[in-house]
Amino acid sequence: MLAPHHVLLQSLAANANDSGPAIEVFADPASADGVQIKHLRDEDLPGFAQTMVVVRTSGSTGRAKRTVLSLTAMAASAQATAEYLGFEGQWLLALPVHYVAGLSVLTRSLFAGTNPVSMDLSGSFSAEKFVDTAEQMVESRRLTSLVPTQLARLLDNPEPRTVAALKRFDAILLGGARASKDLLQNSRHLGLKIFQTYGSSETSGGLVYNGTALPGVKLAEREGRIMVSGPMLADGYANNPEATAEHFILHEGSRWYLTDDLGTVRGNRLEIAGRIDDVINTGGVKLSAGKIEGLLDEFFTQSLILPVPDAQWGQSVGLAYSGPTNTAEAFDAVRQTIGSAAVPKYVQHYPAGLPQLPNGKFDRRKILAALLATH
Repeated sequence: MLAPHHVLLQSLAANANDSGPAIEVFADPASADGVQIKHLRDEDLPGFAQTMVVVRTSGSTGRAKRTVLSLTAMAASAQATAEYLGFEGQWLLALPVHYVAGLSVLTRSLFAGTNPVSMDLSGSFSAEKFVDTAEQMVESRRLTSLVPTQLARLLDNPEPRTVAALKRFDAILLGGARASKDLLQNSRHLGLKIFQTYGSSETSGGLVYNGTALPGVKLAEREGRIMVSGPMLADGYANNPEATAEHFILHEGSRWYLTDDLGTVRGNRLEIAGRIDDVINTGGVKLSAGKIEGLLDEFFTQSLILPVPDAQWGQSVGLAYSGPTNTAEAFDAVRQTIGSAAVPKYVQHYPAGLPQLPNGKFDRRKILAALLATH
């Protein structure tokens, strides 16, 4: 029986060769592999043409959307990545294929004509499973995509064999969540070739690497909100014309994706400051969750700041964190640097790490419920 990634790769290849239908990939806990691959008919996607794949967003903060990606968009994403890196090669699949980061490993392999290797994604991620899979790779150029939690586990008191396997990669794409300064410093100390990526399902995956736009990508701001343009943009959302019209817009003669991220653009350089839902209004004082998180990164292994509904203040600052349990020094730094209103009032400690979705992003809804339960 073929593994899910082989089945999916065959379906993607058939679509690329005009001999197969569009497909939709989504999580299915009832399936033995945890993934379901559905073949779509033209009538399943009214208003869309030349679709390659439909990917569902993570839905970490709301209802998941079905993002429609064309063959042209996926090919453009693969080409821009190869052009930026300066090479193509063999990929190691370490992420679920129902998320765009995992799917992109397969499409980039398809367009490069290379055979990916896939690690066992059942159960928890482990260094041993990753290294065992990496040692199956045969091509000289090697690439993989990871989320920060995976890289952190690989670098947690790593064995020499783990370090050797990681150093053998010509590119380790790191995305899906914010990477801590300690993790990035440890990676650089070991000489790992890390590329921090920014992108989403709506952009066929990463389109900004290490803060620089990939070839063919344009960046802009609208009232501090980041917009991106390029041939890798999705065609829209299936059966959701309102969301499509809200996020995919025409600007100066080009089609853009209006993201939910706040940041600054300087030429082809991008800095992300947070999200539009990142602002916490507590008693009339507006605070940036991202700014508070950035400060707390110096004190905790993981940190996530969320707005928590509060009867007295409207919203209060909520903190979920892992690592050291003493918060006094960290909160004093927040008080002195940002102000007393920014000091977290709802706090939840996770000794084993913050709850996550399968794509490595924090499970914000689960964490918010836990923060509310603390009072």
